[in-house]
Amino acid sequence: METSQPTKVTVQAVIQAPVEKVWRYWTEPDHITKWNQASEDWHAPRAENDLRVGGKFLTRMEAKDGSMGFDFGGVYDVANRHEAIGYTMEDGRRVDIAFVDQGNETKVIETFDAESSNPVEFQQAGWQAIMDNFKAYTEQN
Repeated sequence: METSQPTKVTVQAVIQAPVEKVWRYWTEPDHITKWNQASEDWHAPRAENDLRVGGKFLTRMEAKDGSMGFDFGGVYDVANRHEAIGYTMEDGRRVDIAFVDQGNETKVIETFDAESSNPVEFQQAGWQAIMDNFKAYTEQN
């Protein structure tokens, strides 16, 4: 019996900030709730983060009008400060994030396993929108 490998999707951005700030804004719940949404009509009212191998994270994502919402969470497999984060989502899909220190800017590269119920392009656009929000928030604060 053959098992198919999930499609890997990559999003990225170069943030005009040093890696220490980028790491802090990516990982601290107070910051996560400010940038982790794909569009203006969604928000992340709550975030929890135990950033260590075996630690868990959870971000509550909701439509601002209250019509829908979901918990996005997983367990960390990799937690290398200022360099890399890897986790497995609750549905078994993998996500790997690299933080590339480029002096006064940081390249963030996020690769995730696509899920099968939505088109890959739709998923990539949503994750890139969140990455773009992260970039804007980090550079403006």
